[in-house]
Amino acid sequence: LPTAMAQQPAAAVRKLFTQTPLLYSEALSAALGDGRRVFLKMDALQPPGSFKIRGISNTIQKATEAGARRVISSSGGNAGLASAYCARELGIQCTVVLPSTTPGFMLDRLSAYGAEALVHGAVWDEANDMAMKICEQTGGCLVHPFDQRDTWDGHATLVGECKAQFVTDLGQPDDFCPSAFVTCVGGGGLLMGILQGLETVGWQNRVAVVACETHGADSMAQALAAGELVTLPGISSIAKSLGATRVSETIFNKCVELGSERVRPWVCTDRQAVEACARFADHHRVLVEPACGAALAAVYNGSPALDGCADVVVEVCGGSIIDRESLQKLIVQTGAFT
Repeated sequence: LPTAMAQQPAAAVRKLFTQTPLLYSEALSAALGDGRRVFLKMDALQPPGSFKIRGISNTIQKATEAGARRVISSSGGNAGLASAYCARELGIQCTVVLPSTTPGFMLDRLSAYGAEALVHGAVWDEANDMAMKICEQTGGCLVHPFDQRDTWDGHATLVGECKAQFVTDLGQPDDFCPSAFVTCVGGGGLLMGILQGLETVGWQNRVAVVACETHGADSMAQALAAGELVTLPGISSIAKSLGATRVSETIFNKCVELGSERVRPWVCTDRQAVEACARFADHHRVLVEPACGAALAAVYNGSPALDGCADVVVEVCGGSIIDRESLQKLIVQTGAFT
């Protein structure tokens, strides 16, 4: 199927991401307690393994419509995979620049999608600088992993899906509205997409967004606490997909504008994130990265940011930098469950 799809002309590809299930979770509802309900938006089931395909497919399709024949991405893995997947489906070239912290198997996955994979720098910011230089040298189109308006628009589609699925799949009344969305935050692109989506469906004044990070990758929480953008000296967390040392200025300003009741930062430990990944695998038979685990940990650990929230949606963003072996190593490394 992938080969056949790749041979289709670009005009035949209308939608590169899928509508993912919205599920009620008995296990996470019980963990949160007090009769509260938890729902899971299962973007871990997207074709390349994470939510990134939503926004990046929108950006790349618009670029190809404008004449682009080559895209350049900087990524710790998931944005690069989404870019490579989209480029393959649309029949254009793709170069992905990754930091040295990216596992070697990700290079193989990118190559399998037909992308050129280059390693540069110790953190994402350094890889992104190189990606911009390559764009200038080649005339390619830069696909930013989180700070691009077309990408935010694509991510926003998950909220519209949820609104419809609450009625059609979960039997809620037409005017149903959840109390909170829980998401992880790296550079802030997914957070911005959710905020835009809430505005689109008219939920912006009724839903809190819990923005989850791990210690050592908490550039958004630190910035909101300081009242100004903060640049971390490096990423010390094992949740490398959250590894932007500085969040998008536009997204930070949006969070400040909305205030601390609308956007509620929450930071957990690496251990809590890894434990959440393992518990989620047991409960729902799905593997996710520690970055996604940070959002799940907010529920499993009863984050105060969820106080007063009766119906909670967790964006299960997924992530491809995980397998059974690496999860087990992380459990040992963080001392999880001990």
